[in-house]
This record gives sequence, C-alpha cells and structure tokens, in this order.
Amino acid sequence: VQLQACGGGLVQPGGSLRLSCAASGTIFSIGAMGWYRQAPGKQRELVAAYTSGGNTNFADSVKGRFTISRDVAKNTVNLQMNSLKPEDTAVYYCNALITIWNLTTNGYWGQGTLVTVSS
Repeated sequence: VQLQACGGGLVQPGGSLRLSCAASGTIFSIGAMGWYRQAPGKQRELVAAYTSGGNTNFADSVKGRFTISRDVAKNTVNLQMNSLKPEDTAVYYCNALITIWNLTTNGYWGQGTLVTVSS
C-alpha cells in the first residue's frame, strides 16, 4: 500500500494551494483519511481529516480557510487551502487507516509535501 501526495509548493500569503493524496495497492477499504502537518521544530499535528464514520475534523487554526474532500471510490483525499498564512508553512502528510486484502488494518503515511507560505 502506498499513499502518494502532491500539490505542495511556494505561495504568497493570502494565496491558495490544493493538495491531493491517492492510496494504491491491494486495498479492501479505507477508514479514516486526512492530512497532518509538521512545521520545523514542532510536532506533527492534525490539519483536517475524515473519521471512519465520515465526519470531518479540522484544526482550529485552519477552520474557515481549509476544506477537505474525499472520493471513496478512487481512494483519494484532497485538501483545499485558502487564505494561506506564513504559519501554515510545513510539510504536509497524508494519512489513512487502510484495511488490505487479508483484512489487516494499519495506519499509513504518505511521503510528505512541502508547503511554503512566504512573500
């Protein structure tokens, strides 16, 4: 199983970026799926994610600016980031709870994509 994330880059404050993540492999089902980030010198934190029940959770710092969407059939999750601020600068990681063909379930991380918000 692999999670492939893309869409990071350099953007000016107030700008927008869209991150995408696709899961591939012998997947039976995906439960929770979403995005985390880690800024230099800080711990990894939740940005936005779907729970296994289909609800969404957002970090307080991104509410009203970021939206998350998911295509269950395609095993993808996207993060639309608007009104970006310098403090959003971080490496963003896709995460998913995946059940594979033999019905074992594990958490998986993507490789990370760097988002830099700077003028």
